[in-house]
Amino acid sequence: MKNDKELIYTIALGMVPSVGDINAKKLISHLGSATAVFKEPYHSLIKIPGIGKKMASYLCSGEFMKKAGEELDYIRKHNIDIKRFDEPDYPERLKECPDSPLLIYIKGNASLNENKIISIVGTRNITRKGKDICNSLIHDLACEFPDLIISSGLAYGVDITAHKAALKENLKTVAVLGHGFSTIYPSVHLAIAKQIMSQGALITDFPSFEAPERNNFLKRNRIIAGISDATLVIESGRKGGAMITADIALSYNREVMAVPGSPGTPYSEGCNLLIKSNRAALIESANDIFYTLNWLKSGSENKQRKLFPEDLSPLEDKIFELIYEFGELSADQISNSMEKPLHQLSSALLKLEFSGYIESIPGNIYRRKN
Repeated sequence: MKNDKELIYTIALGMVPSVGDINAKKLISHLGSATAVFKEPYHSLIKIPGIGKKMASYLCSGEFMKKAGEELDYIRKHNIDIKRFDEPDYPERLKECPDSPLLIYIKGNASLNENKIISIVGTRNITRKGKDICNSLIHDLACEFPDLIISSGLAYGVDITAHKAALKENLKTVAVLGHGFSTIYPSVHLAIAKQIMSQGALITDFPSFEAPERNNFLKRNRIIAGISDATLVIESGRKGGAMITADIALSYNREVMAVPGSPGTPYSEGCNLLIKSNRAALIESANDIFYTLNWLKSGSENKQRKLFPEDLSPLEDKIFELIYEFGELSADQISNSMEKPLHQLSSALLKLEFSGYIESIPGNIYRRKN
């Protein structure tokens, strides 16, 4: 069982106005524990960079301890799991984000450290075409990667479509909430939320009493972006939560992908802008996702093994796998996928070509040789 005293102080620290996740973690690092933060005298707190008089006054007031104790009681009563940012089982991907939550509250049974997680976001006004695309992509993803987790925000439109499609395909799905667990918003999605808890998880960084307010939903977008390997935008206008989530994902150096739409279509403008400005990979099928994320399809590695001569180097092996998977690729695409400059790949490409496993065609394109 977690140290209840330290946990109460950590919960209280998260409740103090204007502290925020970054300052809270700095304070804990500086003073050694959340308990020590609240025990530190006022005159010492104000000397810590970034901690002003107002924040120091809040920390010395003790007014948040009662609320924190009540929150811990609520957590215990409702079987809510809680992860501290400095614990080994805190989501690894979130640990990489500078503004990751001090605490994550979890209801459900999904591990947030699974090998593959994709966040799917978009407009609340999803079109019929958008639904079809979302359902089709998730179906194809599930066929290849049954352990994949789909993350989204339980909102109307793209979010709930993604959650429903994941449930239908027997994938685990994670809903990131913009409020505490004492409510579900929108309430019409309560039944889906219950399904998600049995086939995934609901997560939030807000204490139970926190209401579903607009700023909370903007804040939770950083978790949607940070919890996953990549963020896929299905449909979006030029502004809105999906575009904010995409920008946050980019700031975390995560992949962003977008489904293109017809020019002039309101809910394609955001996706088209992301693609046009080279901030997102263009996605027309699940194969594009596999390529962008360098995910080999299930079974493909074993099939390829049978075709490989045993004298290939590890580098030649990987290049052949890549070209075999996609049929043909440009030299630049191979370089980007391998994350190596082309001059380091030239001799391996030449050997594969001379051995008769690939061939080069005009345009600096390499393709597998049938």
